[in-house]
Amino acid sequence: MWYSIVSQDVENSLTKRTAARPEHLARLIELKDDGRLLVAGPQPAIDNLEPGTAGFTGSLIIAEFDSLVDAQHWAEADPYILAGVYASVSVKPFKKVLP
Repeated sequence: MWYSIVSQDVENSLTKRTAARPEHLARLIELKDDGRLLVAGPQPAIDNLEPGTAGFTGSLIIAEFDSLVDAQHWAEADPYILAGVYASVSVKPFKKVLP
C-alpha cells in the first residue's frame, strides 16, 4: 500500500538539511530502484523552485510499504530526523486515484 510521509522542518533547517542530504537521498533512491517511490521532494519556503537561503519548510514522500508500521519505522530512521531537520513527521495511508 502507498503511504504519505509529510514532514515539517524546524526553523532555519537549511544547514542541517544540506549536511544530511546525501544520506537522505540514498534512502529515496533505494525506494525508487525497488519501484516503491511514487514521488518525493522538499517544500520551498518561498514560491520558487530554488529558494536559496530561504530554504525549505518540509518534505513530502509517497512510497509503498507493506504496512503502516513499516512506513513509520522507515520514516523514523530518516537521516533528516537524526540530524534535527524535522520538527514533526506524519505518516498516513494514501490511496492513489489519479493519474
